Amino acid sequence: MSKANQNQPADGSANGKISEKGQEILQRVSHEGLLISLIALFVYLMLALLSYSSSDPGWSSTGMSGEAIHNLAGPTGAWLSDRLYSWFGNLAYLLPVILVYQALIQFRDRNKPFTLDWMLIALRFTGFILVMVSATGLASLQFYDAEQSLPFSSGGLLGEEIAAATEAAFNRIGATILLLAILFFGCTIFTDISWLAVMDFLGQLVLTAYDKAGDYVRNKRIEKEEKHIAEQAQKERKAAVEIKSQKQLEKKPPKITPPVITPPKPSVRAQKEKQGTLFETAVTGELPKLELLDKASENQDTGFSEESLEAMSKLLELKLQDFGISAEVVSVQPGPVITRFEIQPAPGVKASRISNLAKDLARSLSLVSVRVVEVIPGKSFVGIETPNEKRQMVLLREVLASEAYEKAKSPLTFALGHDISGQPVMADLAKMPHLLVAGTTGSGKSVGVNSMLISLLYKATPREVRLILVDPKMLELSIYEGIPHLLTPVITDMNDASNGLRWCVGEMERRYKLMAAMGVRNLAGFNRKIEEANARGEQIPDPLWVPDPMVLDVENQEAPNLDTLPFIVVVIDEFADMMMIVGKKVEQLIARIAQKARAAGIHMVLATQRPSVDVITGL
Repeated sequence: MSKANQNQPADGSANGKISEKGQEILQRVSHEGLLISLIALFVYLMLALLSYSSSDPGWSSTGMSGEAIHNLAGPTGAWLSDRLYSWFGNLAYLLPVILVYQALIQFRDRNKPFTLDWMLIALRFTGFILVMVSATGLASLQFYDAEQSLPFSSGGLLGEEIAAATEAAFNRIGATILLLAILFFGCTIFTDISWLAVMDFLGQLVLTAYDKAGDYVRNKRIEKEEKHIAEQAQKERKAAVEIKSQKQLEKKPPKITPPVITPPKPSVRAQKEKQGTLFETAVTGELPKLELLDKASENQDTGFSEESLEAMSKLLELKLQDFGISAEVVSVQPGPVITRFEIQPAPGVKASRISNLAKDLARSLSLVSVRVVEVIPGKSFVGIETPNEKRQMVLLREVLASEAYEKAKSPLTFALGHDISGQPVMADLAKMPHLLVAGTTGSGKSVGVNSMLISLLYKATPREVRLILVDPKMLELSIYEGIPHLLTPVITDMNDASNGLRWCVGEMERRYKLMAAMGVRNLAGFNRKIEEANARGEQIPDPLWVPDPMVLDVENQEAPNLDTLPFIVVVIDEFADMMMIVGKKVEQLIARIAQKARAAGIHMVLATQRPSVDVITGL
């Protein structure tokens, strides 16, 4: 290789070629320079055209000698604006518009290579000539400058010549049609606009507007018909009432069902019990005393007075009337937390219309929220539930002391609280057969779980229900440490929790084998068979028992007798935390218990703040 070749630069600049970086700089400078030039020329032309004065010296007039130039663009601007107005008239403003259009194109294509396509430039220039010729001709043909503010007509000298030539050849109407055709054709060449696409777009707008107008008219007609039907039905009902009796013209006040101020009817157990200790009952196997729980305050505020409820009923009717709904409040049921107004809508009024007004009614009545119950079982009314100003405290003792809780036969009965009328609400875990308690912090999960556990302790003895409590937070369930219902101490270590669940799966399999050998289908049938045998004085040996080969006297070994099996309830206070620590270990165990453990009498209560798919996997 020669010295000349060795000293030649790698980028090829010695051969007169521009490097790639230099080409990029050249492209950017070309785009930006052309863009700045177009904007500057646009500003100068607009300034010259807007400040045009016929007294300034220009192309068509010499002006007054010694007089100052009024044009803000100076003598050049005065001469240029006079020449443009003389040639093109008012169409002179098309030139700045075209400059802005070209500047926008340059800004849009600033990242593209800067090229000069002379064929395209010639085509665009041809389109520009056609636009100017046709537009100036139309301006001179159709518009007249009454104020004579321009040197010549609205289309300038060019427009006058074009208008005169076309009008002489085609008459005024024919000349207008011809010039319009040339104008549209010139716009197509200059801007690449497609008039067919414009027509499609306008047609789509018209069709959309037509559809919306049709829907609006249709909805208005339906509303008008519904209103007419409701008014007719209301007139007929009023006429029937007047014919039947003049005494019924005066509206009856709504029937107010007084709230349950006193606790529900106490059970026999609640009437007989006296103060006792929890430890004595644990020894004897009896149930805890109700005296251990707090008693409801006697001076607790019971809610609204009868006069307030009547006033609220009238206000509710007026607000519904404001929204075009005729309805009558026929009954009011105040409860410890909410009050239900049962209304009778006028014939033809749909319940969905009232439901759609829930937020508006809440705003009109100055309430936080309003719930509309469209269907009340056994009634033809629509319910509107409003929150009470002062909520009554619902204590667990009131529910546990009720006759409904006492008569519940299932040992897995949960006391949940009161309904809107103040009556106790129960639930049977055996029918669920598992329960998921979910909610954010402070929503009452722990209160609910503790109420359920206390319900079990007050309903079932350790022979009937046994508990496995898992408490990752080590705070909520530690108070139950030492009660006789526990199969194991309260579990706070998650590794121990996986062992406890594994034991539950093994116990479930053992119980299924026992029930299969006994010919029963569930735990209740198994216990019933054992109790019937005990009542007859018979003992049923364990069919799954296997003699211990390590004992010397193998032949004299006897199978142990079967006894009733308790329900097993597994309570996990924070399920998401356990899944985060030992998720893989317990995922399959929980899935097996959830799918198969109902007949074996094993049930789960899971509490979590995050009931998402990564926590409740379900396999």
